[in-house]
Amino acid sequence: MSATDLMRDFGAMLASGGVEVVDCSGVLGPDTPILQLPADFAKPTPKVEIHKISEYDEDGPFFAWNWMVLGEHSGTHFDAPHHWITGKDYEDGFTDTLDVQRLVAPVNVIDCSQQAQEDPDFLLDAKGIKEWEAEYGEIGEGEWVVMRTDWDARVDDEARFLNADETGPHSPGPTPDAIQYLMDKKIVGWGTQCIGTDAGQAGGMEPPYPAHNLLHKNNCFGLASLANLDKLPRKGAILIAAPLKIKNGTGSPIRALALVPKG
Repeated sequence: MSATDLMRDFGAMLASGGVEVVDCSGVLGPDTPILQLPADFAKPTPKVEIHKISEYDEDGPFFAWNWMVLGEHSGTHFDAPHHWITGKDYEDGFTDTLDVQRLVAPVNVIDCSQQAQEDPDFLLDAKGIKEWEAEYGEIGEGEWVVMRTDWDARVDDEARFLNADETGPHSPGPTPDAIQYLMDKKIVGWGTQCIGTDAGQAGGMEPPYPAHNLLHKNNCFGLASLANLDKLPRKGAILIAAPLKIKNGTGSPIRALALVPKG
């Protein structure tokens, strides 16, 4: 089958509902949880603000539109390599310079929802990924890997979503050896349903924040605050995760979409 025939048939499947488009993004607005960092560590991202310009009134009689205050890493978002110091030297490490061919790829969904429900500090290690591969198949080069925890069920309550106490945030994520294993497999990127790509307690790991550290060191991408991963199969879906083309952008809110075969 030629590429032209394949695209024609794929288009027909989309039109008929044979391929379902699953929205893997949360709602972006003033109530969207934002990462909280200690004041003595880093300057924080502001909350999302939406301000009306006009809505069929004296400021614009025929149209409605808004302006926004928005951090690059707000809500369901994309981390480009330049986001982390280990990825700072990649010329194609910004949202306006990256290779868009890499943004659309097969997605592997590793279901850790039960473990995360039992332990908010659950960590997925390389052994767990290898066990998943033994059951569902190898993770391939250039593919997305996402960690399903169903953490998006907490998103309407910022305190529960961030889940922090005097020892810091508590949320599931990967171990350093898990991310290194995926880097050795040459994936395109890693995603989670939590506020960031790392576990809440990842600052105490070696290296600290291994998802950020190792992903961007290898010119790979991160996805955070994903939603509806329970609607995706373990394998067989295509994930589209495209950031805004921001000049020298280190990341961007996204509308992450998964193409899922039905039947």
